[in-house]
Amino acid sequence: MINRLLFLCCIVMLGGCTVTQSISNYISGGDDNAEPPAPLVEFKQRLNVIKLWSRNTGNGAGKQYLKLAPVIANQQLYIASSDGDLSAIDATNGQSIWSFNTDINITGGPGFGENTILIGTDEGEVVSYAADSGKEIWRAKVSSEILSAPQRTEGIVIVRTLDGKLFALDGDDGKRLWIYDRTVPSLTLRGTSTPIINNGVVIAGFDGGRLAALELRTGRLMWEARIATAKGRSELDRMVDIDSEPLIIEGVIYVVSFQGNMAAVQLETGRILWTRDISSYAGFGADEKYIYVTDASSHIWALDRFSGNTIWKQEKLQLRTITAPASIGDYIVVGDFEGYLHWMSKSSGNFVARTNLSKKRIIVAPVVVGKVLYAVGSRGKLVAYSYR
Repeated sequence: MINRLLFLCCIVMLGGCTVTQSISNYISGGDDNAEPPAPLVEFKQRLNVIKLWSRNTGNGAGKQYLKLAPVIANQQLYIASSDGDLSAIDATNGQSIWSFNTDINITGGPGFGENTILIGTDEGEVVSYAADSGKEIWRAKVSSEILSAPQRTEGIVIVRTLDGKLFALDGDDGKRLWIYDRTVPSLTLRGTSTPIINNGVVIAGFDGGRLAALELRTGRLMWEARIATAKGRSELDRMVDIDSEPLIIEGVIYVVSFQGNMAAVQLETGRILWTRDISSYAGFGADEKYIYVTDASSHIWALDRFSGNTIWKQEKLQLRTITAPASIGDYIVVGDFEGYLHWMSKSSGNFVARTNLSKKRIIVAPVVVGKVLYAVGSRGKLVAYSYR
């Protein structure tokens, strides 16, 4: 049975009418009998987490459940907020490089590629900016709202829209090159999987539990794999969306679906190598050995990357609406709905540290470069941490 948290994350599209409700309604409470989130457990802090710097980057996701994750390139962090703020920040010290308000409602991004920053809007606009200055380069119109970060490589921008389409745009002027279209089920989670590009191939997850590989230049479908199959009688029971970003490691795609499976898929052929019955909308992280996935109950699994076998499972953050895990050194880190960052040992899943970023929820997984972890709260507070 889907709990109230997940129901409030849903977007219903019936007869052209769209109805949305925010996850914040669940967090603020209600008069139903839903199971409460797990309380924080006590443990001996074994890791010294050090705050390097912090700064306010704008309104963040505001009251919306938008996954506006920062992106890092060339020692610069690029971050956007729902009310239109777009900033470039020095990742080493938190100092502003440039910042301005775009006067648009940002719902997807930022994406980075080939020295450009890309964002998507609630009106279906894709906007490209110069990474060094923030100067606008072009705008292009697509079919509907954009809830994931546009991607650019080899002079082509790939954009996923809420209505099930995948657009390829010319990176220099935004002109449309091709469209791939899939039918959207009547009931889906509010969110879209960010497409990834690898050696001229676009990998994209879709509502309905399918993963597709397309040629970057032409949009030709190379293969399609069914990651999850809809089951049950009701529309709620039959939701099997892929909302988190796939990950490619050594020719294998890792992907997870809501009310479906975690799967390893061969990049070249689309052949499924292994699956696990794990439901997730938050997503996962990985290192050279293991996949770390947050399931729909906010349990964290460590799986062997090559077989899918369980290494350990951490259940003490149940229903705390935690993010996908971020891998840093010998640890993984997740954020929760109260603004806490939970640090766990990779070998056992045991807690080693806890830090409080802010009093606002953390929606997106932290970003890691070397021994530095960057985490952002839903109201735009950005903090850099290290450890010893």
